[in-house]
Formats: sequence, C-alpha cells, structure tokens
Amino acid sequence: MEFWRDLKPIEKVFQPDALPEIYTADAATDDERYYVPFTETVSSRPLWISPSQNKWCDILMAKAAGLVNRHYHPHEVFAYTISGKWGYLEHDWIATKGDFIYETPGEAHTLVAYDHPDPMKVFFIVTGPLVWLDEKGEPDGYFDVHQYIALCKAHYEKVGLGAAAIDKLYR
Repeated sequence: MEFWRDLKPIEKVFQPDALPEIYTADAATDDERYYVPFTETVSSRPLWISPSQNKWCDILMAKAAGLVNRHYHPHEVFAYTISGKWGYLEHDWIATKGDFIYETPGEAHTLVAYDHPDPMKVFFIVTGPLVWLDEKGEPDGYFDVHQYIALCKAHYEKVGLGAAAIDKLYR
C-alpha cells in the first residue's frame, strides 16, 4: 500500500531564484538524433549542462568497439554503466551493466568500448575540462563545457531538434 497517498505536496517547491528541475524521460533512448558524435565511434547525449561551473552530465554511447581520445581529468568524474562493456586501457577492470566508477582528479586514461551485444551506454558527471593527450601522455589540446555546448548545438540543429533544446539544459 502506498502509505503516502494522503500526504499533500509541498506548496513552496522552489525558492524565488531557483530554476526548475530537468526531467528527461527515456534518457538512455535508442533515438540516435539525441547523441552528439564525439569521435567516429562514440557519441554523447547531453542531459544537464552548467556553463558557469564547467560541468555536464551525459550518456556516452558506442554501438560497437569504440574509442574516446586519451585524456586527463584535472577534476573528478563519476560514471554509472547502463549497458555494454567499457574500460580504460590503463586499468585492469572492465565495467558492465550496473558498475560505478569514480575517477579521481589527476587521472589520465584511454576510454575504450568493447564489443558487446548491447551498446555501451554510460551515465557520466564530468567536472571541468578534459585535457587531450598525445601518444606519450603529453597535453595536446582540451575539451571544456563551452566546446561541448557548441558541438551539441550544431548537431541538434543539423538533425532537426534545434539548438535551443541545448539551452534548456543549462543550470
């Protein structure tokens, strides 16, 4: 029995200066229009973006074996595996459905998606920029929230979802 059925909702839900929540139904959808290509093999579905904090949440997807450039995180990252199989070449673990990963600030790695019957879908909370690394592990560029926004807007415009859909994710 749902014992809470007779409770009345709180009337003052948001403080006067608070923005509303973001509710995204079917966040890990199979509709590929929502996934912004990062590389030839890996795409990202934006779910929440904070330009002022240089943070975003997304679902990273690879439908087959894939690769995200080698990179370094100066800030923490959280990951939860929805489906598929993925990991870092620099670690001995391989994540599958239900696995959680905390990436400590100061970590460098090469993210790969392994062949699996299900696509790799991972929910990430990314804090700060990704610093791209060359094959020797030396800095070779960066990717931050502003580049992410530009990439997302261009893709959403191209596939008919409209760039304004990205603006609705800002908090």
